Amino acid sequence: MDKVVKRFLKYVKYSTTSDESSSTCPSTKTQLDFAKTLAEECFDLGLKEVEVDENGYVMATLPSNTKKETKTIGFISHMDTSPDMIGKNINPQIIKDYDGRDIILNQENNIILSSRVFPELKNYIGHTLITTDGTTLLGADDKAGIAEILTAMEYLNNHPEIKHGKIRIAFTPDEEIGRGADLFDVKKFDADFAYTIDGGLLGELQYENFNAAQAKITIHGQNIHPGTAKYKMKNAVLIGTEFAHLFPEHETPAHTEGYEGFYHLNNFNGDVEKTELVYIIRDFDMVDFKKRKTFMEEAVKKINDTYGVHTAVLELRDQYFNMKEKLEGKMEIVDRAFNAMKSVGIEPRVKPIRGGTDGARLSFMGLPCPNIFTGGDNFHGRYEYISTDAMKKAVAVIVKIAEA
Repeated sequence: MDKVVKRFLKYVKYSTTSDESSSTCPSTKTQLDFAKTLAEECFDLGLKEVEVDENGYVMATLPSNTKKETKTIGFISHMDTSPDMIGKNINPQIIKDYDGRDIILNQENNIILSSRVFPELKNYIGHTLITTDGTTLLGADDKAGIAEILTAMEYLNNHPEIKHGKIRIAFTPDEEIGRGADLFDVKKFDADFAYTIDGGLLGELQYENFNAAQAKITIHGQNIHPGTAKYKMKNAVLIGTEFAHLFPEHETPAHTEGYEGFYHLNNFNGDVEKTELVYIIRDFDMVDFKKRKTFMEEAVKKINDTYGVHTAVLELRDQYFNMKEKLEGKMEIVDRAFNAMKSVGIEPRVKPIRGGTDGARLSFMGLPCPNIFTGGDNFHGRYEYISTDAMKKAVAVIVKIAEA
């Protein structure tokens, strides 16, 4: 089981940040390089039907070793890390036998991982933790999932007494920028159902997620010399600020939890002449999700009514939908994971994903795909960490799910 930790520490050394401004797939060459490395490892582990396609999708098979008629199960993780934080030159730190006290990530910059701010840390007292050095993200989202899947495949391959059906695995690019399922070939993957290994805290099991959309608002201003600007200048920065204040103050990520939806102003930049705002819109309930998109359209209209037609231009696109719609009639898939956790001594934590996974879109593409924990937390930032004990438990859950 220590192999899962060694794999993870090796994988985080690969820079695989995705890039939303790129039009290629994968969006960065480093992901394709990493995909080829993973394919080589699959070959070395004795997996079959190993391939990397031109878009960076890795697929492989662990053949069945039983005469029983079984369904084909898939396990999926993504290769890219979030572009919201530095994802290269990662220097992981290992904290053995965590005692519940503050962890100094970076003394020079006074960056501290504290259970007062992140109370979930208390769940891992006595565990070995892997943290960042306070200057980058860690990459547990989702290189931990990759390490856990491959370690489970190696374990099953080395223990033929554990009987299992055909198992398919896949590693996808560009999940962090919402494109992980864009070119996923569900027919070629040929699994009856699958699990993304892309979750957070120990025991998390998820079969519902946000409905998601992105809104890009471009504010067109009119720049005039400030000395003669009266009644002439339209300051796009100030109009953008006015636009942002149209939204409910407490319907933001920092004020919501559980099944509560939000508007998130993710990016704001520009000047007097032109300013751009990028929002993500999230809600579990489809009716409320549609209302949020309508509110966005009405906010743009209000700006144009005040400052003139085409002052604000909206680009609104759906990103993914709540997979609960596709899984409610197939709960035996969720039950299998629930029972696997119980059998290895984990108390399942069934909760909604306040985000999305490749599995959300794959479920709508015909591959039912709930999500299972990796053991990490605080993804996408300098306070990211993961429990090695939880990683080993994730491997055990994958093995148990695979048993015929």
